[in-house]
Amino acid sequence: MSDRLSVLPQYLYPKKGLTSFAGWVARGERGAVTTAIIRRFVRKYGVDMGEAAESDIARYASFNDFFTRALKSGARPIADAPLVCPVDGAISQFGRIEGDQIFQAKGHRYTATALLAGDAALAERFRDGSFATLYLSPRDYHRIHMPCDGRLLRMSYVPGELFSVNPVTARGVPGLFARNERVVCLFESAGHGPFVLVLVGATIVGSMATVWHGVVNPPRGGQVREWRYEDQDITLAKGQEMGRFLLGSTVVLLFPAPALAFNPDWAPGRAVRLGECMAGMAGAPSSPAG
Repeated sequence: MSDRLSVLPQYLYPKKGLTSFAGWVARGERGAVTTAIIRRFVRKYGVDMGEAAESDIARYASFNDFFTRALKSGARPIADAPLVCPVDGAISQFGRIEGDQIFQAKGHRYTATALLAGDAALAERFRDGSFATLYLSPRDYHRIHMPCDGRLLRMSYVPGELFSVNPVTARGVPGLFARNERVVCLFESAGHGPFVLVLVGATIVGSMATVWHGVVNPPRGGQVREWRYEDQDITLAKGQEMGRFLLGSTVVLLFPAPALAFNPDWAPGRAVRLGECMAGMAGAPSSPAG
């Protein structure tokens, strides 16, 4: 079956209804029932509880508490590199932004302008820059950290679809990451200039949260919402937590030109871990994305 045919049911079933129900279940504190749900999830997906700060499944009051669990101190050392990977997950794609075009999967591209909710002026700052798209599977650690030091300038909530973001859907749904609900965070860094970290929602992703705001969604609505922080000093260090998925999804990062020199060990589909070297500043990307 082709990827486009395999994702056809996603156009038909009630994604927002399923997501709202999943969020309700994940927030609930139901004692033994919650523990049973978590235990089954750990077994099904092979979650490594040995690296969690709290390894006892019965100590989590809700599924969300488990899903956004902290790691033991030192479990993810931060590399001495200009840019580090902000999450545990797998590489979807990475490379150079060709003008305004970002490579999604074979046969699919989308624009930085679309990803950034039509903000052409902001997208222009990333023309011919670099991008990285990182997928978080159900078994992964679901907190998101900073790839480098950065000062927060603004955050936007962008309403959208709630397609799955797994690799099959990325190959089957055109413009996936610019269609789905997302939270766009714009930072300024001393060494790299502006960069964007986008948290992409998906089916059954109950909500997304940041450390400076808390839960961003719900509420869900049909309008872009924006928060500005230029008059505040919200600065986060490389490797520091910036947000989390309450049920997991994908992160897209944008950096301005000149193109980054990505870690030569990186390749689409490769597993990555928070804190490993992602990229340096000079030269062209190591991967010919697309």
